Amino acid sequence: MDWIIDLFTEFSIGHAILLIALTITLGILLGKIKIANISLGITWILFAGIGISHFGLRVNPNILSFTKEFGLILFVYSIGLQVGPSFFSSLRKGGLRLNMLALAVVFLGGLTTYIIHFITKTDLATMVGIFSGAVTSTPSLGAAQQTFKETFGHENSTIALGYAVTYPLGVVGVIISSILIKSILRIKLDKEKIVKNEDNLLGRDARLSIIIKNQGVIGRRVEEVISLFGKPVVFTRVMHRDKTVEVVTNNTIIQEDDTLRVVVEKTNIEALLMLLGERRQTSEEDWETENHDLISKRIVVTKPELNGQRIGNLRIRSLYEVNITRISRSGIELIATYDLQLQMGDRVTVVGKEENIDKVALLLGNSMKRLNQPNLMPIFLGIFIGIIVGSIPLAIPGLNQTIKLGLAGGTLIVAILMGRYGPYYKLVTFATTSANMMIREIGISLFLASVGLASGETFINTIVGGGYIWIFYGFIITLLPTLIVGIFARLRYNMSIFSIWGLLAGSSTNASALAFASNLSPDDSPNVSYATVYPLTMFLRVIAAQILIIMSI
Repeated sequence: MDWIIDLFTEFSIGHAILLIALTITLGILLGKIKIANISLGITWILFAGIGISHFGLRVNPNILSFTKEFGLILFVYSIGLQVGPSFFSSLRKGGLRLNMLALAVVFLGGLTTYIIHFITKTDLATMVGIFSGAVTSTPSLGAAQQTFKETFGHENSTIALGYAVTYPLGVVGVIISSILIKSILRIKLDKEKIVKNEDNLLGRDARLSIIIKNQGVIGRRVEEVISLFGKPVVFTRVMHRDKTVEVVTNNTIIQEDDTLRVVVEKTNIEALLMLLGERRQTSEEDWETENHDLISKRIVVTKPELNGQRIGNLRIRSLYEVNITRISRSGIELIATYDLQLQMGDRVTVVGKEENIDKVALLLGNSMKRLNQPNLMPIFLGIFIGIIVGSIPLAIPGLNQTIKLGLAGGTLIVAILMGRYGPYYKLVTFATTSANMMIREIGISLFLASVGLASGETFINTIVGGGYIWIFYGFIITLLPTLIVGIFARLRYNMSIFSIWGLLAGSSTNASALAFASNLSPDDSPNVSYATVYPLTMFLRVIAAQILIIMSI
């Protein structure tokens, strides 16, 4: 039986893998525990590692260091690939306002962290760990640890300890803040309007029918009218006076009293009405032909050779008499303009005759089997480039010390750029949701297990020795910025409380707070706000943690 004792106590590769696997297993099991319908989820892996390490089971520090960094790289890279396609589009229109508010949450959180450090004289590196836990941002924890090691030449265990102590209250803190905003402003949920100003737009498209009345467009070809409008718009079908319905082509001549079915960004509706005529209320039955041969269908782009191809170059409208109306990409709806480039995994909505749509489906692929094939080359190429980018010294005015984006920051930026621009260079960066989630969960599990196993030895002594006050600091960092920004968003922009809750959950990368908001909301506005600010917030929190570490010099 000595071999079993040796396996658990002697440093070896098998010993390290054994304890890491045990830590992850216990953490996932504990993650199923819910208190008041709230769970810490996968973060229990961190506490499982702390417990195992506290009771004397240790892992070779060099192995832990490698596992931690590699897990973090996999985690942030998978996030970057997922949010990349929608990262820049989320900064437009209503999304710009939401992202500016999220930026304010991040800035106020960093400012509050520094003020607490200044008043209490708590080590700033420790405060960064508290900051990361208070906003439940694991990538910022990883970035802070790595930046500290590169800057000072050694690790600081209090960063991880601060994170571990404040994380649980950070999860519920945003929910508490959301409830306080509702109470302070005396908002009645049953009377809350679903639609509020610009916060419900977020660049999403609208489908509407317009009856042609303006003489300036009568007799013109559709291609001319689109060029004249100069903004993203798609004309899908036309209904003539005699109620016949046809698919619109570039050469379709617009006649008086024709009714056009269009897809346009909501912010451009009024401009389009001024150009064409009047809005007309129609039902789907009105657009059905006598033989019901015009249908709408979604097709998935699965042919690698189409990755990066412009929609207009495929000549689908002219060759097949089928219109692509919009593209769904990473949860974002895009209008299918001529210059829009297709990406693997795009879900394309088309309108036309069924036999013609079948031909377009063959052209685009529409084979889920192809999407299930892994594309590993872009992943490891992106990691390779990300590590190089993260190692470049950057000079910031006012700081004597150069900073580096680090493994986390560099990899995240490269992943976002590859997710957005990879198709321009024929790189297939698409991964199915399940594949992306698997990589992400493996990465974060390895990272949290390594951090926990490295921190357990001093965890209890740190808490008993005064670390308990960190919980209070973390609660302030969670509560104060979200309260200020949430109340401001309501009073200044009259945003709906549901959109505000989604904004606060996204700016804190807090999935539990999002679940709370979604359960109370009658629509998907919390999810839309969360998805809009999440990519930028994830990036900003990594950068904020690094800047605070550099300021501790």
